[in-house]
Amino acid sequence: MTRVFSGMQPSGDPHLGNLLGAWVNWVAMQDDAECIYCVVDLHAMTSPAEHDPATLRQRTVELATGMLAVGVDPERSILFVQSHLSEHAECTWLFNCVAGFGELRKQPQFKEKSEGRGESVSVGLFDYPVLQTADILLYAADEVPVGEDQRHHIELARDIGQRFNHRFGEVFTLPKAVHPEAGSRVMDLQDPTRKMSKSQSSEKGIVRLLDDPKKIEKKFRSAVTDSATDIRHDRDDKPGVSNLLEILAGATGDPIDKLAATYDGGGYGPFKQAVADAVVERLRPFQDRYRELEADPGEVAALLERGAERARAIAAPTLERAKQAMGLLPPGQV
Repeated sequence: MTRVFSGMQPSGDPHLGNLLGAWVNWVAMQDDAECIYCVVDLHAMTSPAEHDPATLRQRTVELATGMLAVGVDPERSILFVQSHLSEHAECTWLFNCVAGFGELRKQPQFKEKSEGRGESVSVGLFDYPVLQTADILLYAADEVPVGEDQRHHIELARDIGQRFNHRFGEVFTLPKAVHPEAGSRVMDLQDPTRKMSKSQSSEKGIVRLLDDPKKIEKKFRSAVTDSATDIRHDRDDKPGVSNLLEILAGATGDPIDKLAATYDGGGYGPFKQAVADAVVERLRPFQDRYRELEADPGEVAALLERGAERARAIAAPTLERAKQAMGLLPPGQV
C-alpha cells in the first residue's frame, strides 16, 4: 500500500483553504493509502519575534482538533505532533551534514521570508527545509501531497535523500510530490491573486473554519469580483469570480462548468449568497464535531499520544539505520 506523509503548521486559525486545499484530500486518501499526518509545531518556531509559547501550544491543540474534526481517522491513519518525537530533530542534524549551504540559501521560501530582516533571521528559518526533509524521509513515504509553493522542498528532500543513499548506503525512500487539482488553491477573498493565508490575509479575506454563519455571509458579500456581470471560470481574466466558483465547487462537489452555467446571468449578489450558504452547510458538521472534541481535551491528548507511539515505531528504526550507516557508535558497543 502507498504510504503518504503530510504536515501542517500551527501558525494560525485553520481556514477554508486548509479544508478545501488539503484536508479533504487527506480524508479521501485514507481509503487507498497508509496515511501519516503531522502537526509540525517545530516549523512554527522559526521566527523568534513572532514565537509566543502559550499561543503555539494553544494553536497546536486547535490544529490537531481540527484535523480530527474534519475526518482524519486515528484508527486508519497516524496523527501526531512533530515535537513529540525527538527523532525529527536528530535526523535533521544528520541531514545538515549532507545538505549544502548553497542549496539551502537558494530556496525560494527562505529568500522571500528573510528579505529585509538582516541579521535577525534565525538559523531555524534557514534550516527549515532540512527539518522538512527529515519529517518526510523518516517515514519512508512514497507520496507527499503539496501545493506548488512547496514542490521545491520535496525536490530538495529527494536530493538530500539520494545524496545520503549514494554516500552511505540505501536507507531512505525517495518520495514523489503529488499535487491534487481539485480545490488545491483557495484564494484570498479580498485579493484573489494570492492564496488565502493564516498569516497574510486580512480579516475580510479569510474564512476561518470556526467563523459563525453571519460572519461567513458578510465576508462573501464583500468578496472582490470585477466590474462585469458574467459568471465564468477564468483565473487570468476573472480571478475573483473564478475563486468563488472553485470554493462553491469544493463545498458542493459539483463541477465548476455546471455551477457557472447555473449562476451566470443572475448577478453577483445571488451568486455570492449561494457560495456563502454552501460554505456554511459544508462547515456545519465540522464545527459540531470540533466542539465535541474541544469539550473533551483528554480524548484529543490520548489520540495524539497513541499517534506518536505509532509514528515512533516507523521513525526510530529508520533513524537507527541512518546513524549506523554514518558510523555513529551504538550505545553499549565498542
